[in-house]
This record gives sequence, C-alpha cells and structure tokens, in this order.
Amino acid sequence: MEYRKLGNTDLEVSVITHGAFAIGGNMWGGNEKQDSINSIHASLDNGVTSIDTAPFYGFGLSEEMIGEAIKGKDRSKIQLLTKFGLVWDGSNQGKGEFFFDAEENGKILPVYKLASKENIIKEVEESLKRLRTDYIDLLQLHWPDSSTPISETMEALELLIQQGKIRTAGVSNYSVEQMKEAAKTIQLASNQVSYSMLNRSIEKDLVPYSLENNTGIIVYSPMERGLLTGKYFKQAQLKADDHRNGYFAQFDLEKVKSFVETLETIAYEKNATVSQLVLRWTSLQPAISVVLAGARNAQQATENAQAMSVDLSQEEFNFINSALKGI
Repeated sequence: MEYRKLGNTDLEVSVITHGAFAIGGNMWGGNEKQDSINSIHASLDNGVTSIDTAPFYGFGLSEEMIGEAIKGKDRSKIQLLTKFGLVWDGSNQGKGEFFFDAEENGKILPVYKLASKENIIKEVEESLKRLRTDYIDLLQLHWPDSSTPISETMEALELLIQQGKIRTAGVSNYSVEQMKEAAKTIQLASNQVSYSMLNRSIEKDLVPYSLENNTGIIVYSPMERGLLTGKYFKQAQLKADDHRNGYFAQFDLEKVKSFVETLETIAYEKNATVSQLVLRWTSLQPAISVVLAGARNAQQATENAQAMSVDLSQEEFNFINSALKGI
C-alpha cells in the first residue's frame, strides 16, 4: 500500500481507501452486516488504513458498522473520513435546500442539504457516537448547500478543529469557484469528487487548481459503480431497487464493453483483475490523493487493496489513455 499526505495537512491516508457507501445498503440493493464488517477487517489487514463514510449511507448504518468493526483496534492507525450536510429525519425544521426523496423500508424520506453551523455541530456529535470515537480525522461537507453562506460552514469547521473534534476539514462536490470562496476562511485539506476513466471533467479546472493550491482530491466512483469491472456485461444482475439500473443508461455500453475487453487483455498479462487495473490507473492521475473503492465482502476489499501492487509502465499507461479516446 502507498500512503500520501492529504493536501497541505499532516494527515496521512492510504491511497486506496475503503468506501463505505454500499455497506449502508440504501440505494445499493441491501447488504449483509457480517460481510460488510468482514470487508472492513480485510481492508485493514491489507494495508488500507482509511475508511470513508457518511451519515446518509444507510441513514447512520454505515457509520455504526464501522464503529463496530474498528472496536478494539488501534484508533491511532485508522483514519476515519466522514461527512455532514444531508438531513433526512425532519430535524431541519424547514431549513436547508431540498435535494431529493430517498426511500427506506417503503417510506419516502425527503433529503435536504443543510450546512449551517448549528447542524454541523449536531451531526458531528451524532457521528462520533455512531463511530465510537472522540475525533474524526477528516470531516467533509457532503454536498454544497445554497441556503447557507460558505463562510458560515467553514467557520464551523475551523471551530471543530480548534475543539479537537476533527483533525482536518474538507468538502465534497465543490466547484473551483466554491473552493476559492471557502479559501477565504479556511485552508481545506481536500475535495471529494466523482472521477473515473469514463468521467474526467475535473481535469479541466479542479485538477489544475488543486495542484496549484496543494489541495488533495479524493475520488469516488472510480469503477463507475461497478460498470468498469465488466461483470455486468456477463452474468451479474442488478436487483430491482438498485439505483444503477438507471445510472448505467448514460453510457454507450457497447463502447464501454469493448474498452473493458481491452483492459482484460492487459490485466491478464499482469495476473491482475480489471478492477485492480482501473484503480491503479486512477491512483496515478495528477492531483489524485485518494481513490475510494467500495467492497461488500472481504474478497472484494482484499482485491481493492492489492491494486496498488499492479505495475503500469508508461507505455501501458499511454495505451490505456489512447483506448479511452474511443469511448
């Protein structure tokens, strides 16, 4: 495993970080608790020291399972990355920006973006309890909230750092303009954004900005929610309530299938999986500090961690980039 400092901070994280959205179950067709906990243990056993989650993942369930999984572990050797700013339980009392309607056990739950100082402090206390810890290594705003001034959100994060409840602060899904506005109040450690072989829009502006300002980029969906594994072109089937049924429709699936077959040839020569090849390629991109990789069980977690052992030559790297132009 390789470890990198996040932005200009002293927080060192594993390049492959355990992404804990899927183990929350909601939007992913459910989950098996023991498999989820085993996946976290396998990540830790294979050099992954960082775990990324959020209160919204499973409406608290993901954080709770992580808290259970790391019980008895050396906390100083684990980096917990979580978020705030999505409210679904009605506690916002009409405040915030409506985001979407989520479903839990047949019940519709309106989800709001809310990044006010009051809500941040409340959410942090709840996350600390679920995670069974007294500090969070990286606290991130989950989505921009247009109803709250950025300065108010950043001032609250600064306060939490001073109080020792969080070590560092970051954001998710921020534009360059929002990053610049936040920088007037606080120096952020990172910005977590969507990025993959099929979605490289951040290379136009966020990557140059991050390189210039020494800000880390944490990428989610590097596998495009499993599409780039190739398994959905074969025998694997999605459950009816899995959000990916609609998500995959945005891509030219025939072209993606052809590209994945190209990757399979390279992966075979390296005795690696396509997933490992994709994760390794992503980790080598400019300004990328962390690559989030989800896992539902120990086998997937182990495979993800071992992706950093895949050696890509410059020639192979260029070949993959050339093949991407055909998608």
